[in-house]
Amino acid sequence: MNKVYLLLGANIGNPNKQLEDAKVEIEDRIGEITLQSKIYESEAWGVENQPVFLNQVILLETELSANKVLNEILKIEILLGRIRGQRWGSRIIDIDILYYNEDIIHTQDLQVPHPYIQERNFTLIPLVEIAEDYLHPIFKKSNKELLEESTDQLKVKTI
Repeated sequence: MNKVYLLLGANIGNPNKQLEDAKVEIEDRIGEITLQSKIYESEAWGVENQPVFLNQVILLETELSANKVLNEILKIEILLGRIRGQRWGSRIIDIDILYYNEDIIHTQDLQVPHPYIQERNFTLIPLVEIAEDYLHPIFKKSNKELLEESTDQLKVKTI
């Protein structure tokens, strides 16, 4: 069974409901959620002039390959109303693969581990909550160490 860490995020519409709807679809299409962080509110990263985000990290077990997980995530985002526009802009739902087992994947469509984990406290804080000792397969540092070394100054708090 493959272990996959996903980051869920939303900042327009009804973000709480969209996170819940995403988790229902993930369990229907991808696999069983075995752990989930609290939901965190964070300032927008990248494009800062937009509403705050709600974010959550989940761990799931799946028989699907990383590419099949990605394909299902994209279908779920479309189903829930996501329209891809400005990079790092506002969105109804965003689902990112953070880790897939301890695999390192670099293809045109998929990069695992997610290339910005170490730069984003809105990812690291919920990730540390459920997997503080998990080692980043490239940096060989735990999520907790990555958070301690993060230079991200944006506010992240539980709701």
